[in-house]
Amino acid sequence: MTMDFRFNIKKTRFDEDYCPSNDTRLTTNFANLARGSHRQENLRNVLKMIDNRFNALAHWDNSKADRYAVELDIISVEMVANFRGEHETFPLIEILSTSIIDKLRNERIPGVAGNNFSSYVRDYDFSVLLLNHNKSRSEFSIPDRFGDLHGNLFKSFVYSDEYRKNFSKMPVICLSVSSNRTYHRTENHHPVLGSEYEQPEYSLTDQYFEKMGMKVRYFMPPHSSAPLAFYFFGDLLSDYSDLELISTISTMECFQKVYRPEIYNANSPAAGCYQPSLKHQDFSTTQIVYDREERSQLAVAQGKFTEETFIKPHQDILEQWSAQYSA
Repeated sequence: MTMDFRFNIKKTRFDEDYCPSNDTRLTTNFANLARGSHRQENLRNVLKMIDNRFNALAHWDNSKADRYAVELDIISVEMVANFRGEHETFPLIEILSTSIIDKLRNERIPGVAGNNFSSYVRDYDFSVLLLNHNKSRSEFSIPDRFGDLHGNLFKSFVYSDEYRKNFSKMPVICLSVSSNRTYHRTENHHPVLGSEYEQPEYSLTDQYFEKMGMKVRYFMPPHSSAPLAFYFFGDLLSDYSDLELISTISTMECFQKVYRPEIYNANSPAAGCYQPSLKHQDFSTTQIVYDREERSQLAVAQGKFTEETFIKPHQDILEQWSAQYSA
């Protein structure tokens, strides 16, 4: 059995007029912000937050803190596959791509692809497969080959001709640190990424991204409340410019302030020995409406959709392809 497939890339500008398309994952964080009666105010406020944070970090030759603006494009990736002679299209992942507008020099500078990351197959893995596997177990465990298929699909995309045609550098994905791990500040300090933290044992998310071919480092940028997890290929510190890194920090730190204010909008910064907690009470809320409970419910629904329309009908082909895949 063989599986012939290719990827389609669609770009959608994420601005105050953004409306989620019918094929956008509803659990995607930026789609959640763009629904309801507060949608345009939400979008306007979060975009302003991102610009302000970018200018605060890129402070050199920027005395009025207004030199730069960040533009965001949603990158929607479809997989078009030939299963047993029939072509099917499946929405695979969505990421964000940043661009930097230098208003002083009137230049548009490419930023970083990746940033936010959402995936239908990941919804299936975490919200269906993992839950069902542990439903009747007294101790938590991980299914065999958990994340293998998703990781190989992701690597196929980032090493594809379609990716190379659209992006000059490998993606960087920036997420929250894990609430069931303890992080320790090191002596290493980067002028943009800030203080590096370490923890000795990979979280389940770290392990999952390792299957995607990505390494992880944890940094707390200047004047932040908590470290962020940066997932990357190659060398995070050498492969990207300061402005590229700032575009990722400003975008994802502001999103995290909305999604996880208990951690990223805490009123006091993380200590040298730090364990994040969503039960933390000393934090400030933003003026941006975000429904965290709805997102969890939708993740289950979309995981089941993936199971019924993608995994179950093609499981034998997908498993064989994944077992033979090599990047």
